[in-house]
Amino acid sequence: MTEVRFARSGEVDVAYRVVGDGPIDLVYVQGSLTHLEANWELPQFRRYCERLAEFTRLILFDKRGMGMSDRVPGATTLEERMDDIRAIMDAVGGERAAVMGESEGGPLSMLFAAAHPERTLALILQGAEVRECTDESWPWGENTREEFEAAMATIPERFSSGLGIYAIAPSVAGQEWARAWRAKVVTHAATPGSAEAFMRMAFEIDVRHVVPAINVPTLVLHAVGDRVCHVENARFLARTISGARYVELPGEDHVPWFDPAATLAEIREFLTGRREAATPDRVLATVLFTDLVGSTERAAELGDRRWRDLLEQHHATIRRELGRYEGRELDTAGDGFFATFDGPARAIRCAGAIVRAVRPLALEVRAGLHTGEVELVDGKVAGIAVNIGARVAGQAGPGEVLVSGTVRDLVAGSGLEFEDRGTSVLKGIPGEWRLFALASAP
Repeated sequence: MTEVRFARSGEVDVAYRVVGDGPIDLVYVQGSLTHLEANWELPQFRRYCERLAEFTRLILFDKRGMGMSDRVPGATTLEERMDDIRAIMDAVGGERAAVMGESEGGPLSMLFAAAHPERTLALILQGAEVRECTDESWPWGENTREEFEAAMATIPERFSSGLGIYAIAPSVAGQEWARAWRAKVVTHAATPGSAEAFMRMAFEIDVRHVVPAINVPTLVLHAVGDRVCHVENARFLARTISGARYVELPGEDHVPWFDPAATLAEIREFLTGRREAATPDRVLATVLFTDLVGSTERAAELGDRRWRDLLEQHHATIRRELGRYEGRELDTAGDGFFATFDGPARAIRCAGAIVRAVRPLALEVRAGLHTGEVELVDGKVAGIAVNIGARVAGQAGPGEVLVSGTVRDLVAGSGLEFEDRGTSVLKGIPGEWRLFALASAP
């Protein structure tokens, strides 16, 4: 998982994260009250994003005033947040992107597509709002003005309750973990006062006059029983946006994360022309990451040519050991290697052999290993196990082979010995992880 970065938009820093490296940029404009890290802790949301990132370069962000972006006084306008999208696209070097608006993120996405078609490759509207206020001219809003004011009066007492999960995802609302997760996102995203300011701004939005001006390829997706945004919002969008493709999905969830197969298939086909991905092979594998210690200083000491020669020796040495232990090289990024093995003991022995083999070159290597289920798609390996392996390697010291507790448990009886390194928090990975350093190998 990539780190959270910040784009400067006027006087405000806007937090964003890029996932994947697909050929199409996809800016995901979520609904109200987001937090990049707290959202990512939900496995279903993370998996949904990873699936999108199989065929896009997915760009997530917290709108100004919430989450990890700068807090600002009062509410922010659609125009200001539209500028934020442009700033993020500029920061990642993207000229054009597909924009996906979800819930309250729908109006912002529509305005961006209408005002900046030169930067909008396509528009995807998922559970998108047109207008929240219910009245005679728009009977499909969320609340009448009186109902809205009554709800605002109770924000402080229910703010951290997590009860919003019953509306956005009734399919999991009965689960305690779902309510606890929603409570965490809300309290990390905003304060009761800033949330109220944002909700008041959102309640006044009406994009009916903007919709006819949208002239980019558009996909409208909506669950027929959506409890937050009435399906007539989507039907209005589908008949008003010229050439829009409309797909009405079963269910009541406002967000697609908990049963995403149909949504993902529609988005993939819309953006790539292909409805299904190549069938992934899901296998248990041990992932190995290696990294040269002090490479920058050594390169400066030796100079470009001598360093390049030494790096070639390093690569050849590691590839020799991978061959001996039947490792599969998947990527070589600069001075680090990423490989997989079908057995954890063989992977550990290979890592130990690599550490020893590069020492005659006056080099030190650190290595990290984890065993878990991975996906093999078009020759690439993906999945949370890969992220964990990379994070374990980042915790290793010079000349150290560090493994997760999962790996240590799987090699019982192998003769491999370990030293307990205690528990660690791996960035972007939920929970605490027990790590062990290889002490000796037969």
